[in-house]
Amino acid sequence: MESKFTGGVLGDLGTNILTVIIVAFSLGIATPWAICLKKKWVAEHTIIDGKQQRFDGTGGALFITYLKWCVFCAITLGIYGLWLPVKYRAWVVEHTHNA
Repeated sequence: MESKFTGGVLGDLGTNILTVIIVAFSLGIATPWAICLKKKWVAEHTIIDGKQQRFDGTGGALFITYLKWCVFCAITLGIYGLWLPVKYRAWVVEHTHNA
């Protein structure tokens, strides 16, 4: 089976510039929406074993998840933060599917 990435440099650059603008103008509050925008672009240009990928995560859902993670970090005095990279990756994979 064939696996490939079909995105181009201009699309990647444009998406990166847009995400930076979103984060900067929202003072970081819209970071979950910017992350989802980038993940969606990557998924739309990724084919694995001949199957197009699709990302269905939303900024609102990630924002709520971020808030939950912040509460857990506060309760555990930051210890929960050790698990955040894995939790974030699991969230992204959970919302990435074959189209």
